[in-house]
Amino acid sequence: MQQHSTRLSVIQRKMSLGHMENMPLHQVAPSGAQRPGWKLWVFSALALVLLVCSVSTVVFALLSLKTVSTPCVAKFGPLPSKWKMVSLEPSCVRQIADWKLQILQNGLYLIYGQVAPNTLWKQLAPFDVRLLKNGTIIQIVKDNTTIQNVGGTYELHHGDTIELTFNTPHQVLQNNTYWGILLLANPQYSA
Repeated sequence: MQQHSTRLSVIQRKMSLGHMENMPLHQVAPSGAQRPGWKLWVFSALALVLLVCSVSTVVFALLSLKTVSTPCVAKFGPLPSKWKMVSLEPSCVRQIADWKLQILQNGLYLIYGQVAPNTLWKQLAPFDVRLLKNGTIIQIVKDNTTIQNVGGTYELHHGDTIELTFNTPHQVLQNNTYWGILLLANPQYSA
């Protein structure tokens, strides 16, 4: 009996190995199907060239910006304070009015701030805080339930005005509301 089971085991191993020898190592394409040829290689090469061009454009744009050697920062608020300038002679901004500045130098600017809504204020006018560039809205805050952040990074030019406005000054807690501007970089264009 033992000899029979050993023989059966050998036959089973041969069958499974024989079966594996007849299995193809790759999938056979149906008749008439073509392998990907030169078109795939051309498409891949074109995609690679576009990727390299895009990356080099971004790098060139970043290299054309020169970081600022002297800081130019202005901050307004929280009240009752007035505009505070970091340098004695700010070369990048000029105060026009409360909550309003004029840009004096082209550059990439970071505008940052916080709007603290007055949750006790109940009037017909909706809660509406706007960050304006030359009178055009670049950001709007309408949520009066929590403190909101305002700002972002913007390319600004000489003569642009930046302003933070409210429907009414009573909409915000002015002692907890502030905004500021920081010159990050100057564009350096070569002729």
